[in-house]
Amino acid sequence: MIEDLLGANISHTEFLLVGFPEVYKYRRLLFLPFFLIYILVVVGNSLLLLVIRNTESLHSPMYILVSALAVVDIIVPTAIIPAMLLGFLFDLNEISLAGCLTQMFVTHFFSSVESTILLAMALDRFVAICKPLHYTEIMNSSMFLKLLLFTLIRSGTIMFALVALAASLSFCESNVIHHCYCDHMALVSLACDSIAKNNAMGLAVIICFVGIDISVIFFSYVKILHVVLGAAAGEDRWKAFHTCGTHLMVMMCFYFVGSITFLSRNLHIPIPIDINTFLGVMYIVFPASVNPIIYGARTKEIRNALVKMLKLNMNKVSIIKVSSIKI
Repeated sequence: MIEDLLGANISHTEFLLVGFPEVYKYRRLLFLPFFLIYILVVVGNSLLLLVIRNTESLHSPMYILVSALAVVDIIVPTAIIPAMLLGFLFDLNEISLAGCLTQMFVTHFFSSVESTILLAMALDRFVAICKPLHYTEIMNSSMFLKLLLFTLIRSGTIMFALVALAASLSFCESNVIHHCYCDHMALVSLACDSIAKNNAMGLAVIICFVGIDISVIFFSYVKILHVVLGAAAGEDRWKAFHTCGTHLMVMMCFYFVGSITFLSRNLHIPIPIDINTFLGVMYIVFPASVNPIIYGARTKEIRNALVKMLKLNMNKVSIIKVSSIKI
């Protein structure tokens, strides 16, 4: 499919990903922090998935959404960080145009899926707290099927159009992408054709996913806080405010930083290349690394399930050791 889109493109077919050009000679020092962050992301989200999968009481709509978020938080960093690490260590920075477009689609598609999951999680909490008597009839398998269909249609259609427009361009000047991965505008800015349609599509993406999703999420949390603060007292009020505030701060980081990196070039925002590259990476890896804490370790049900699972495994190890000694 990607190859068909490239039919009219007679320009560069190979590109060089040069992230952090201002500190490029120190790139090997960047390997360790990004490697540790990636390990944290994979281990944290995998552990969260394992706990939810092995705990029957957590097989509810909210934790199904948390599981989906954990899967996305593994997929998106995996699409970019291993290649980044190879580039830092071994200067393996080359990528084909088809590979670049594929990475672009995977990264932006699953980032938009994450936005939809965050939206669904906010609505789930809104229904659970503000309309508890109707929760089971609203948050059912039919709703999840509709959510899946909505996600595939919205994210798939918009991101395919974004990549298709990028694939139709000619890249007849530089083939150096000043980024660690194939970000949309980082590639499109190298085109020698008019990129007015690409700029317009970039704005459409921000309006569709940031403008709509964050508005609904913010409204949901405001209503949740209104209900909870009206019913709770003292320490419970502070806990509710702290929980909602933490969720909103992480979400704002995801949306705000992502919007800046996505629009910085077509809005001509004067951000240094290294800072823009750093923001472009962190808007992906920061939420992925803190989500297991925000939605996992800080959630009482998951924390108790994790402790129970660890105790069970320790007891099994103790039994095996005792059996070995007797033999």
